[in-house]
Amino acid sequence: MPFPASHPALDRALSERGYAEPTPVQSAVLDAAPNEDGSGRDLLVSAQTGSGKTVAFGLALAPTLLGEAEKFAEYGAPVALVIAPTRELALQVSNELQWLYAQTGARIVSCVGGMDPKVERQALNRGCHIVVGTPGRLRDHVERGSLDLSTLKAVVLDEADEMLDMGFQEDLTFILDAAPAERRTLLFSATLARDIVQLAKTYQKNALRIDTVAGNASHADIEYKAIRVAPNEVELAVVNVLRYFEAPGALVFANTRERVKHLTSSLRERGFSVVGLSGELTQSQRSEALQALRDGHARVCVATDVAARGLDLPDLGLVIHAEIPVNKAGLLHRSGRTGRAGKKGVSVLLVSYTRRRKVELMLQSASIKAEWSGPPSADMILENDRKRMLADPVLTAPVEDEDTLALGRQLLEKSTPEQIAAALIRLYQQKLPAPEDVYDDDRMKRQQETGKNDKGQPDVPYTDFARGGDMVWYRINIGRDKNADPKWLMPTICRLGHVTKRDIGSIKIFERETKFEITQEMQAKFEAAIALGLEEGVKIDPAVKPGPQEKPVSRWDKKPAGGDRPDRKPWAKREEGGDKPAWKPREDRSEGAKKPWVKRDDAAPAAEGKKPWVKREDTGDKPAWKAREDRPQPDKKPWVKRDEAPAPAAEGKKPWVKRTPNDPTPEGKKPWVKKPPVEGKTPWTPRSDAEAAPAAAGDKPWKGKPKGGDRPWAARDARGKPAEARAPYKGKTPR
Repeated sequence: MPFPASHPALDRALSERGYAEPTPVQSAVLDAAPNEDGSGRDLLVSAQTGSGKTVAFGLALAPTLLGEAEKFAEYGAPVALVIAPTRELALQVSNELQWLYAQTGARIVSCVGGMDPKVERQALNRGCHIVVGTPGRLRDHVERGSLDLSTLKAVVLDEADEMLDMGFQEDLTFILDAAPAERRTLLFSATLARDIVQLAKTYQKNALRIDTVAGNASHADIEYKAIRVAPNEVELAVVNVLRYFEAPGALVFANTRERVKHLTSSLRERGFSVVGLSGELTQSQRSEALQALRDGHARVCVATDVAARGLDLPDLGLVIHAEIPVNKAGLLHRSGRTGRAGKKGVSVLLVSYTRRRKVELMLQSASIKAEWSGPPSADMILENDRKRMLADPVLTAPVEDEDTLALGRQLLEKSTPEQIAAALIRLYQQKLPAPEDVYDDDRMKRQQETGKNDKGQPDVPYTDFARGGDMVWYRINIGRDKNADPKWLMPTICRLGHVTKRDIGSIKIFERETKFEITQEMQAKFEAAIALGLEEGVKIDPAVKPGPQEKPVSRWDKKPAGGDRPDRKPWAKREEGGDKPAWKPREDRSEGAKKPWVKRDDAAPAAEGKKPWVKREDTGDKPAWKAREDRPQPDKKPWVKRDEAPAPAAEGKKPWVKRTPNDPTPEGKKPWVKKPPVEGKTPWTPRSDAEAAPAAAGDKPWKGKPKGGDRPWAARDARGKPAEARAPYKGKTPR
């Protein structure tokens, strides 16, 4: 189907570019019916990455920006604004619009982070028609007055879901609020999540919703493969996957900057032409890396999610997830870098045995069917190399250069054809990195069953064995619950402990841990190596030799999660006389045995020789303690709560009451008066408000304030010892 007519200048640009048929999203956008007044409608478009969205909104903007005119008018304030989440995507959109609007005289200015803001301000001051930029830099230009949004006719939000995920909602709100209300708003997103729909309701009017993602259509051009790898062989698996497919361009994803650095260095050491992309690189460094990929000087790019957002690399046929993406959206975004614009691509997930269930759930939620397999072996890679070399067009291309033919005849005179062919093969293989030897559980299982390797040659399967000599046992916190297997546990132990395969003895795998032997002569080196630090989540400790009651769990007889479990033995009644007391029901106890501990009623009888617990009646804030009728107390008074007034004293005993100086003196008791001085001690005397005892010579009187009705401390009189001769007061200083 040819492109529908949009604008003469844009149609000519499409023809020169080789666009013959529109993509589904381009057709849907061009077929959108205008408003009743003939103006373009707001659009809310959901489409996968690489579906031609940039050309789609470029064509949709033409009637709004140009109308019937063939070219734009003079430069001035911008009439269109395109917002993208990253600088790479913004620059890519700017380049696409440059060739699309080349014949309209459009002036396009890019405003992205990492560029010189002074240069951007000068370009904006000279005037333009379309501005493409990132949210943060655009807001900065608006706040400084460099970017005038008053004349905008249209605003485009490209990859809106990514912008919200990256925390640009506040910047987007600021820019959209500053734009004219009568503008046209086009919103493009890979997914229409709730926050995207809410953003559309707030800033769009009568928007037409276009959804070009239906079922598995978004994955039609991408072949998904999930490869099982040992946790310590992910890097080796990356090498073999790159060698197996030999794509013209490959993108390897990692989750952290440190991991990007490590993978880039490792692949470069092995002979790959590779560049790294991460957020810590400057704009010039990132531009150089991308240019090397586009020119073919580099074939592999290792990048983080943030650095690779919106990348459109030529001939990118392979995407490798060296580390599993965080969620479904990350998986779709990464994989969408390949299989673009109708081209086919392959997305490979390297899944360690401990992460398989998570990846299965992620693929299921994304409605993706992936082919599961082991990593490509060295034999498989070499076989592919032979096929590719025999099919190389260089061998079948006609030779028209006479000098080349003359040199070929001279070689045939000096060497045999076999020698020349062998030299050609060596030259061909020298430029290819060597494949790695990786472990595949399925391949090992087949070898154990058939006794032959992939070439059909006899092979000795791996067997667990115990070495002779003195051995030391250790344990690692990886068991069958994490799909532990000796074939990848052994290289892990060798790498972490700086030992070789010959230094490891028996390996016993249990449900939640694995015990293994290390030769005693390597014990010191092994413990020194693991003391330097282990991988996150891995722990190695000394252990004892597994006893006969510890039975290892086989990989083949392990029951699946959620399966039937054997019935457990119920708690049985223990016989009397054993090590532990027998627990018996209360009914079985004899009549004379001790009563069980139960809640007694208020009138429950007391056991013989034991006072009963009874519920006491409350008589106030505190419970009253009263004598019990069933317990005679001939010679002891009960302890009862006294009234507020002084209670009468028991016979022959003085009552325990609190007296004050103003209380009357009880009969038969001397009043509280000043006591005669004791040698070496100054008496304490009460002080009334009317008079106070004079202070001792050279001593300050005590002038504490009354507190809580207590009597203050009075000054000592002159009858006591001088202040300097007295011992210091050791009590609490009154206030």
